Amino acid sequence: MGYDWRKSSHSGAEAECVEVSLADSVGVRDTKARHLGQLTVSRSAWTALLSVVQPAREHRG
Repeated sequence: MGYDWRKSSHSGAEAECVEVSLADSVGVRDTKARHLGQLTVSRSAWTALLSVVQPAREHRG
């Protein structure tokens, strides 16, 4: 499976971040440790995670 990796725009020029690839499944990897591989989760698991993380982030300001 080919991945199109994307880094958060909030990371700016920083190299310490997590990259995400959205496809039929979602790949997540550490930018500084790409050689360690990636975590792959289903789209539904990724959506469930975002439904918890995004509201918490909005409250944090």
